[in-house]
Amino acid sequence: MALPLAPLAVAAAKYGAVAFAGYALMRQMQPGHLNQRTEDILDEVEEGLTTHRPRDREQLNGAARFRRVIRLGVNGPGIEIDATALGRLKMRRV
Repeated sequence: MALPLAPLAVAAAKYGAVAFAGYALMRQMQPGHLNQRTEDILDEVEEGLTTHRPRDREQLNGAARFRRVIRLGVNGPGIEIDATALGRLKMRRV
């Protein structure tokens, strides 16, 4: 009995396209560096979502922090998640 190659070719094309996109993305990324001042500022952000709009500028600043510990079982191994984001949106009339 013959093996149907059409469904296998479609699946291979899908996975190949995803792999190629990931490879292309990795080639475009530049190596970063650690800035200790930035790390300290991110550690000072309070948990939750905050926004601030200075009166003297046409911009909106925002900060968000999510800190949780997830455990497998009551006393099982856990992982701490600490996600922090800072953002700025500047609007200028031209």
